[in-house]
This record gives sequence, C-alpha cells and structure tokens, in this order.
Amino acid sequence: MALEFTDANFDELVLKSDKLVIIDFWAVWCGPCRMVGPIVEEIGKDYDGNVIVGKLDVDSNPGIAQKFGIRNIPTLLYIKGGKVVDKVVGAVPKQVLVKKLEAVL
Repeated sequence: MALEFTDANFDELVLKSDKLVIIDFWAVWCGPCRMVGPIVEEIGKDYDGNVIVGKLDVDSNPGIAQKFGIRNIPTLLYIKGGKVVDKVVGAVPKQVLVKKLEAVL
C-alpha cells in the first residue's frame, strides 16, 4: 500500500530515506491521476521492502509540490539520496514506470 506523504512528514519519509522513493503527485479531481493510482499501489506491493512508494495530494500539500516545480499532474518523481533521479509526467502504463524504477534502483 502506498504511503501518504504530506508537507509535515516529507523530509523524514522521503528526503532522509536510504531507499528509492517514488512519489505520485495527484489530486482528487484529476481523472488521469485516478488511472495512475492503482498502478502506483501495485508497484508499492511488488517492490515492498525495496522501494518506498507514496502519494502526495497537491491540493492539501502545496508546499512540496511548489518546491519540486510540479505544474502538471499526475507527476511521479523518483528520489534517491534526497535528489530527484527521474520523473514521469502524465498517465503512462505500468511497464514505463517499472522500467524507470529498475533503471535507478
């Protein structure tokens, strides 16, 4: 299951993590976000223990979205060692997300 990232827990769960972190920036009103959401959940289950997977609601947590320059959603950031190592914008198939994940693991 994907974690819920917020402005309050972001530094601890994401930036200080020793594992690869995938963040799904989304919003309730976003249709394509609803398409990507179940894929993100699947990846969280598939890579449990190896990768931290979570979601960040841009409406409830605008500070983090602004910090990373998120202008379009869904946007998925791959963060390793506190730095963005890859990014996907828009609704894409699971294999695209997994390929990028495998490349930065």
